[in-house]
Amino acid sequence: MMPRLGAKYPVEIEVISKPIAEYQCDEYFELDLPVAPAVMVDEQIVVEGSDISQDEVESAICRCLGLPEPERQKKGILGRILGK
Repeated sequence: MMPRLGAKYPVEIEVISKPIAEYQCDEYFELDLPVAPAVMVDEQIVVEGSDISQDEVESAICRCLGLPEPERQKKGILGRILGK
């Protein structure tokens, strides 16, 4: 998801992946960063502690860049399966 959005919008994508023990130590909490898994756009925490859809991340990026948010297309189960 992130590489596609990084190619679509003029943003820098940084992915940080660490063992769970590093996210649960006192030093991590002192940094005042969100609980993993998390997505941040600029300094805004979009979601923490749960998953998020690509549409929601894309909307947050557009808001940050001052662009209109893309229209969300609802797909039924057949549309998701067939990629339409």
